[in-house]
Amino acid sequence: MAVIWVVDDEKNIRDLVRRYLEKEDYTVRTFKTAEELENALVSSTPDMFILDIMLPGADGLTLCRKIRGEYNLPVIFVSARGEEFDRVLGLELGADDYLSKPFSPRELVLRVNTVFRRLQPIENTAKQLVLNNVTVYSDQRKVTVNGEDVSFTGKEFELFYFLAASPNRPFSRQQLLENIWGFNYEGEERAVDDTVKRIRKKIRMKGALPELATVWGYGYKLNV
Repeated sequence: MAVIWVVDDEKNIRDLVRRYLEKEDYTVRTFKTAEELENALVSSTPDMFILDIMLPGADGLTLCRKIRGEYNLPVIFVSARGEEFDRVLGLELGADDYLSKPFSPRELVLRVNTVFRRLQPIENTAKQLVLNNVTVYSDQRKVTVNGEDVSFTGKEFELFYFLAASPNRPFSRQQLLENIWGFNYEGEERAVDDTVKRIRKKIRMKGALPELATVWGYGYKLNV
């Protein structure tokens, strides 16, 4: 079963999260600081991170930046800091979800399960999408331009695949939020904009012919 690492400076939160996740047969390891987790990463990695933002020493946002710089692994934030800025920043950093404290442990388990389901190979679709000089491999969750791999995070791949599966069709930001993030992040459409900017930069640097275009006042589409 999947391994989940939880970082929170409150022991009661760590124990609560561990208890509910272990009921779902997940293997859970807990840490009280970002430094403890970083030391553990030297010898092993989990399948998912659940991070608090307010931590002693390096905070959860800083830790998420480091994780995203080295690993393509899912991240869920669970934090008492529920302001819109923190939620949007967490999503912009590549987090897969964000829950504000106090939260329902059952809802956390639901969201963990949902994220893992999304990471499974995409079924009932073509194994490969070929769009000019870009190839999208759904089973490997990989994108290449002229045969060269593009380094995408999980959310970047999911968003690019979603648009590539319906080339030239425009989607609103709200549609993209609901289909890629799986929840209605009302008022947080900046997360979509930031993810699109990262994708656009990466594929342009590789010389991709398809264009990730902005549909002004609406959303985005992949022009092929």
